[in-house]
Amino acid sequence: MDNMGRAFRQLLATEPYLFTAGVYDPLGAQLAERAGMKSVYLSGYSMAMANGWPDMGFLTQTEVTRIASMVASATRLPIIADADDGYGNALSTIRTVQEYAKTGVAGIHLEDQRFPKRCGHIAGKTVVDFDEAIGKYRAAVDTRNRLDPDFVIIARTDAYGAVGGSLEEAIRRGRAYADAGVDLVWAELSNAAREPAIAFAKAMRETHPRLPLAFNYSSSFRWHQDPNPLSFKELGELGYKFIFITLFAAHAATYAMWNAMEELVRDQEQAQWRLEKVKVGHPTESHHVMARVAHFQELEKRYIPGTDARLKGSDGFGEAHPAGH
Repeated sequence: MDNMGRAFRQLLATEPYLFTAGVYDPLGAQLAERAGMKSVYLSGYSMAMANGWPDMGFLTQTEVTRIASMVASATRLPIIADADDGYGNALSTIRTVQEYAKTGVAGIHLEDQRFPKRCGHIAGKTVVDFDEAIGKYRAAVDTRNRLDPDFVIIARTDAYGAVGGSLEEAIRRGRAYADAGVDLVWAELSNAAREPAIAFAKAMRETHPRLPLAFNYSSSFRWHQDPNPLSFKELGELGYKFIFITLFAAHAATYAMWNAMEELVRDQEQAQWRLEKVKVGHPTESHHVMARVAHFQELEKRYIPGTDARLKGSDGFGEAHPAGH
């Protein structure tokens, strides 16, 4: 297996900025790859929502690492995965790094929230004490160095929008986390305002000029309503080298599914006819193509005797019956 951490680091070093969409399952990662993305972000909020829960600490470490393993097996792109708060204290974080390193993802991000964590844009979040946070990041970095020095550790601080928080505290923590040896630092912001993003980046550059920063281009910020929204290019120039829209796939999918389901309720079979017509010629037209059936049929031919005869002697998707079901 290619070293995905190394691949991600190479992208950071060669791209003016690296941007991607948050996904929540293997199919989303495959669609991102086929569409031309260079990396993938595995969103904790999206994974929670896809499983019927809010992002408020309900999914466990074993659940999310299982999803991460499946997603990593489905794409050749490097993946940065959400590891929440490490699912406990510094010792829990050690195990979290160990388990994620087994999955094949390029790296993870860990936040300094108090357990159980919540989405950075849900009110009520609190952060752990400064020294406790430093201990967790040191534990994560030491574990990474022992297992795979290329595995990427991103430190996220929620100090800006937390109870009693401030931009000054976010900067203090960002600098300290960088000193602890993490690879990127991310300050979770509260809105689309330019000033905090610029101030954090400038402060980090003063003390850690070569450290790449991460930026959550959050759907919560309603960028389309901002009169002068930050662009990816501007963020890249500020030092935000990894930019991700955490819920991009979830918003796209829920929007499309809601509309289609509403049409099905209203129009019954005509909704299916309409969906078929609108997808003609689109890359996602065939579910068999999306599922890579032909690829696995070729593997059947290579390894399982009698496959050719079975494929040609039955109805279904394949060379003899391209129409499919």
